[in-house]
Amino acid sequence: MADLVQAMPEIVAEYARWFVNRRAYTRQSDRAHPESGRHYYYRPRRADGQEVPLTEQDLECHMTGEITIGLYAINPRTQRSKWMAIDADYKEALEDLLKLQYELCQDGVQAGLEQSRRGGHLWIFFSKPVLAKHARRYIHHLATRLSVRVKGSGLTEGIELFPKQDVLEDGQFGNAIRAPLGIHRAANRRYWFYGAAYEFAPQMAYLRGLKRVTEGRLEELVAALPDEPKPELSSQWLPSAPGRRKFQITDYIDLGATRKVGRNWVTQCPSCREAGRDRGKDNLAISVDEPQKYICWAGCTREQIRAALGAPLPVTNLL
Repeated sequence: MADLVQAMPEIVAEYARWFVNRRAYTRQSDRAHPESGRHYYYRPRRADGQEVPLTEQDLECHMTGEITIGLYAINPRTQRSKWMAIDADYKEALEDLLKLQYELCQDGVQAGLEQSRRGGHLWIFFSKPVLAKHARRYIHHLATRLSVRVKGSGLTEGIELFPKQDVLEDGQFGNAIRAPLGIHRAANRRYWFYGAAYEFAPQMAYLRGLKRVTEGRLEELVAALPDEPKPELSSQWLPSAPGRRKFQITDYIDLGATRKVGRNWVTQCPSCREAGRDRGKDNLAISVDEPQKYICWAGCTREQIRAALGAPLPVTNLL
């Protein structure tokens, strides 16, 4: 640890170049929630309510284990990301991540596999920030081809892609993922990458040696994909059956607790709230023009949202 502290300024600078794409971040709570026992993430704020930007000191504290932070993938000014992370935490998680890692390698894409509490995180690094929508399309297609489930399409289990959005509107943050090489507060342990000895110096050397994907190569991979079918309304956006009044989520949401971002109202997802998530109160987006349309960016299904509102879908009518 003494060697780590001595080399920390250089390590922090290098780590920031790899992982930090914007200064908004989350922090994992030091104490477990009294009811759920979980250590939730929140965006740090000052006493006046203003958000605190990420600093080099925060990164150093993360690596020394004093705090644990989460990082956002997309820079909203450019809609680009320095990395793509694939999170899996179900029974077949490692099997699916290894399958993806192997197929990525066939495309000339090196991905680092990081341990996690219930599975792992697969990280892909870019030589310079790339459009999030291109990275997401490539990985989503690869997962579909390999029959690897992607969570958030009505599925309760599957991989999660970070970034979770193609683009962010003004005021949106997207979804943060635990930054590597820190200490998970719940497990009180550090999760390492599988490709190197479990010490900082070899871990940093391993990450340094991973081949970065160029934007040109990513564009080639995306261009080679089959044309996407015309998108259809997801189950969360379907209206009620003919003859019935359409479900209006605004009948259940206090619009005074929302803020308008572009063409949407943004507020806390009721399903996330029940689970102790979405402390930033921005996971749920509701169309201003068509308020029957709504979506949770964290992947909660329409059924979960309606149930949390006390207005579950009729069993005989899933529309």
